[in-house]
Order: sequence, then structure tokens, then C-alpha cells
Amino acid sequence: HLEKNRIVILAGGTGNPFVTTDTAAALRARELDADALLKATRVDGIYNDDPEKNTHAERYPTLTYDQMVRDNLKVMDVAAISMCRDGKMPIIVFNYKQEGNIERAIAGQPIGTVVTESG
Repeated sequence: HLEKNRIVILAGGTGNPFVTTDTAAALRARELDADALLKATRVDGIYNDDPEKNTHAERYPTLTYDQMVRDNLKVMDVAAISMCRDGKMPIIVFNYKQEGNIERAIAGQPIGTVVTESG
């Protein structure tokens, strides 16, 4: 499928204890030399506070890997963030419940929060 430029969706972990599903996703994305890691979640991106508890929380349109770690934003574990940073692989965090968001993310349209080296 990859040779034909098809989109491949991976789900699940590695089967190893102490390895989160985020780390497993980052590991597989790096192994496959993916263009980006898509993190589908219940909210529209990464916020400065929990938007489900704080209605005044503000969404970041972009962030750096280091900002995610420094500000302890708890979207992904540090191992997964580090793998993406080391491979210069963007992380796109978006709401999977909003119709059309998966297609928009795959098409590279602005969506959620994009995490890169430069933000």
C-alpha cells in the first residue's frame, strides 16, 4: 500500500509494557517515514488548559515540540514528542468527532494544532 501512495492507518500499541499508544504511534510513523503524525482526539487541538473543564482555555494554532514539553501540555507523552522532534515529523492534533476533519488533516488543510520544530 505504501508503494502506491495509499494512506495507511495504524492502531494499537506495541504489546510491550510501559510503552504508550502515543509512543507506539510515533515509533511506527518514524519507521514508515510518514509525512506527519495525526493525533485524533476529543478536542480541536492543543490548549493552554483543559477545554473540557475551562471554557476560557485558548487553543494554540501552532506549537514547538519544546513548548509542549516545557509547558507540560499533556497531549502526548514526552517519549512520543521526542521521537517526532528527532525525526522532524510534524504532529497534527485535531478533533476526530467533527465531520470531515480526518479528510482535512490528510489533505493538509489548516486544522487543530500543528506541532513542528519552529512552531
